[in-house]
Amino acid sequence: MSKNLQALIALLLISFSCWLSFYSLKPSDIQEEVPENEFSVNRAFQHVEKVGESPHYLGSAAHSSVRNYIVNELQNLGLEVQTQEDFVLNDAAILSRPQNILTRIEGNGNGDALVLMSHYDSQPHSSHGASDAGSGVATILEGLRAFIAEGNTPDDDIIILFTDAEEIGLMGAELFIKEHPWAKDAKLALNFEARGSGGSSFMLLETNAGNGKLIKAFKAANVPFPTTNSLAYSVYKLLPNDTDLTVLREFGNINGFNFAFIGDHFDYHTANDVPKNLDLQTLAHQGDYLMPLLHYFKNADLNQLNSDQDLLYFNLPFGQFITYPFSWITPMLILAFLLFFIVVGFGISKKQLDIKTIFKGFVPYFLSLTIGGLLVFGLWKFCLYIYPEYSEMLHGFTYNGYSYITAAILLSLTVAFFVYHKFYSEEHTASQFVAPLFFWILICSLLAFGLKGAAYFIIPAYFGIIQLFLMLRQKQPNLILNTVFSLPALFILFPFIQMFPVALGLKILFVAAILSILLFTLFLPVFGYFSKKDLLAVLLFIGFNVFMFYAHFTSEFTSEKPKPNSLVYLFDADEDKANWFSYDSMIDEWTAQYFGEEPVKLNNIEAKFSSKYNSGFTWRSDAPTVNIDAPGIILQKIDSTTNEFQYSLKIAPNRDAKRMEIYTENLTDFSKFEVNGRTPEDVKLGEESFNMFTRRWRNRLLSYYISSKDTLRMNFSLDKSKSAEFILYESSYDLLENEELNVPKRAENMMPKPFVLNDAVIYKKKIKLNQ
Repeated sequence: MSKNLQALIALLLISFSCWLSFYSLKPSDIQEEVPENEFSVNRAFQHVEKVGESPHYLGSAAHSSVRNYIVNELQNLGLEVQTQEDFVLNDAAILSRPQNILTRIEGNGNGDALVLMSHYDSQPHSSHGASDAGSGVATILEGLRAFIAEGNTPDDDIIILFTDAEEIGLMGAELFIKEHPWAKDAKLALNFEARGSGGSSFMLLETNAGNGKLIKAFKAANVPFPTTNSLAYSVYKLLPNDTDLTVLREFGNINGFNFAFIGDHFDYHTANDVPKNLDLQTLAHQGDYLMPLLHYFKNADLNQLNSDQDLLYFNLPFGQFITYPFSWITPMLILAFLLFFIVVGFGISKKQLDIKTIFKGFVPYFLSLTIGGLLVFGLWKFCLYIYPEYSEMLHGFTYNGYSYITAAILLSLTVAFFVYHKFYSEEHTASQFVAPLFFWILICSLLAFGLKGAAYFIIPAYFGIIQLFLMLRQKQPNLILNTVFSLPALFILFPFIQMFPVALGLKILFVAAILSILLFTLFLPVFGYFSKKDLLAVLLFIGFNVFMFYAHFTSEFTSEKPKPNSLVYLFDADEDKANWFSYDSMIDEWTAQYFGEEPVKLNNIEAKFSSKYNSGFTWRSDAPTVNIDAPGIILQKIDSTTNEFQYSLKIAPNRDAKRMEIYTENLTDFSKFEVNGRTPEDVKLGEESFNMFTRRWRNRLLSYYISSKDTLRMNFSLDKSKSAEFILYESSYDLLENEELNVPKRAENMMPKPFVLNDAVIYKKKIKLNQ
């Protein structure tokens, strides 16, 4: 077979493998007709349509409707349903009154239980919550129906838990684990979540012990499309993203599996999280996790899942799931270094490797990484300059983000092919492969100590050593065989090239470029023998421009891909003055009505209300004063001791308020502080313990998410030598419904900005403690 034909086949095989590494990770065939005892995606989607019909955050009218729908569906399955409701105050001083939904299938065993869980509330205030987490609710409801239709009685009990108030602080999960009698029976949990509206669903472990037995059980369950790896969980543990399952693990020592998808991350927590945007293949993937694991664990010994051993694990296309113990990490590293140096030594002794050329091989390697990484970093900075409206998407991932990822890959590969064209010679391919292979083993060594979940990255090094040996033995190696030996590197690395920018934002697009070049260098036993590297560089650069042009022509916001913006109205009762505020970076045609063509920019003039990204107001202008029903405020000095004053403060909303935030001007430490009968636990910050009330480190004192117009009741003590003043912000989400303010609806190509207090009418009032 001619060299050119081998090269063409190699390129086709690489392209097919790239496609395969994405599209073989979730089911692609959605069957219309499914037996009654099997999971039906279409039946599950009917639940999604009901749950995601409208925003249903805690305290909204739709919230009660969704709860009633879930209760009715469970009762229709012949299950006895209960709800659990009470106030919860977490360690971040967030207070709410969640209402969990629970039912239980009795087993033949001793009462140990498997928990199937998801949350049914949506993010305040505009998200429909179809994916997050209507998809989780639907997966469990449909999975239960199919399971019950089988007519089998499990050995273990099965607890179904739909938590409330997850979006505001994992409150329902905390209520369950701390106060419900069933919590002591829970031994393992399967939690279904979402941080997007499509893509493959990732399995992420939660355990206080080793993962060995959990991973072995997961593998034994024969999940058809296992998409997971130990690196993803290592990264997940470093991020400030927790789920309900985290609460069960931390407070109940309950092991569990999270199943969550992150594709189309731009829909997360937005008004675009509606049923029509949920990928049905993704929903099917959730079902493909639930049913095998439910069947496996229903008869398993749930007390035998703790382990003192950790396993590395990762998936390959076609459902392959590879595992091996952490104890192999060091021996595999040592063996890789030994084999590497043996093969290199053999090559030098046989004069098949040239020492001078080996050292020259470091030049194109580092040039490619440096130039490629910097170019893509600069590319995204340039895009933010050209398209400043991108900054309004707080996710950091734009609607055309996949085009930018593809463009970044193509640009980095353009750099790699061009640099290696300039510095590379085919007859010295083996010598110039030594540097990339050595540094890959070195990178794996660093990962093995700093991020152990990524230690399986050493596997491509073994295939690289085999390739290097074959290159020494053969003057003209078979490019197709070398491609096959390089595919493990592609299947292991390529998914991360897309996953990191999607999950963490396009600000780390340069990481995708660096990973692409690292992958390119592991393919040098293939690309190094290409005689037309410059031509490939040109073709890749053309492809880069095509995707950049496509990204440009899809950069505008539309009704399908609306622009996030924000507007709030704040009335200061003490000043008898009102203002408009916005969190936006830019003024658009909707907000320009209130801020003018040349608005005045702010520097944190108001408190930063609790939000995911700690966003503060950016614009302010004067607003008309309108009638707002002030909350009822009753402050009483109850008693006085020698050293302290004791107070009672009650705040009752007199309008459809959904949220109260209380701040203080200074960090006054209270002696005692109780809110609706609750006190928060201490928070560990480094080596020190703090408390939101008694050993404070921030000005925000309390956030209260209101349901049923419940009164906020605070009892606290303060040293007589100290003084304090509360600043109350009471907010409703009805700015656009307020007839006096007469704010027009947004255009079709706009939507409320997520993650912030938005479309709100805020009442501000200072409460002075009269000592």
